[in-house]
Amino acid sequence: MMRPKQIRSKQRIEIGKYLVMDPEIYHGELTFKGTRVPVDVVLTYVVKGMSINEVPENWPDVSVEAVREALAIAKEALLEKCKKAA
Repeated sequence: MMRPKQIRSKQRIEIGKYLVMDPEIYHGELTFKGTRVPVDVVLTYVVKGMSINEVPENWPDVSVEAVREALAIAKEALLEKCKKAA
């Protein structure tokens, strides 16, 4: 699966409790707070079948709660996009 063009921030933006866009971290792409782990990479593994409980085994600094928050935000973004398309 090819990575889509990423949205990058020029200033620090905290999204929820566990997500952040910071130009000083991973080129301003969305990461899990306190890590350099891109949210889109973890969600791609979850989409491909990785259990959210397996995420901390592969990325010890990313909690299950952080992945749940990322999934909830992704769900809300999808629903908002569908509303705009309708």
